[in-house]
Amino acid sequence: MEVLLALTGKDFVLTASNKAFVRGISVLKTTDDKSRTLSPHNLMLFSGEAGDTVNFAEFIQANMQLYGMQNNCELDPKATASFVRRELADSLRSRKPYQVNLLLAGFDTRTSEPHLYWLDYLAAQATVPYAAHGYGAYYCLSIFDRYHRSDISLEEALDIMGKAVAEVEKRMPMDLKGFLLKVVDKDGVRELEA
Repeated sequence: MEVLLALTGKDFVLTASNKAFVRGISVLKTTDDKSRTLSPHNLMLFSGEAGDTVNFAEFIQANMQLYGMQNNCELDPKATASFVRRELADSLRSRKPYQVNLLLAGFDTRTSEPHLYWLDYLAAQATVPYAAHGYGAYYCLSIFDRYHRSDISLEEALDIMGKAVAEVEKRMPMDLKGFLLKVVDKDGVRELEA
């Protein structure tokens, strides 16, 4: 049971993912990081089948690093989303497709704009101002819809994310072991105190 949340502000993307790694009725890990830093200004959050998520995330992360070394530059968020979507679409047409849902958060250093992309396991992609995956989406999207504005500050975004996390923790029948918050902005990807 995984919950991924993200919302954009005027110059950042704030993300949150629950820390519990659950299989069946057992909590296997209480400090799970469901994200990978793809490049200094691109972050990918993932949920889905346990083996598929880590395998796909590491594959994408390695290919992004390889691209950066070969071309001496990083992909912008739009190009990153296109690359990730293409890899998901190609795997969908193989014998063993990845069962992975993704949120891609990025900051374009050339235009100074934040970007957030929602992708599902069928390789559908959408550019969104806020997003969620998992059962938490049922509770959080209405909160994001009510409070989100395109020009919010990081403090306001943290307040909105706090409301969403509180709602998920109140309504979900299990302990999600807290949330890991990360922000992507002009300074890159960094973790925030919850």
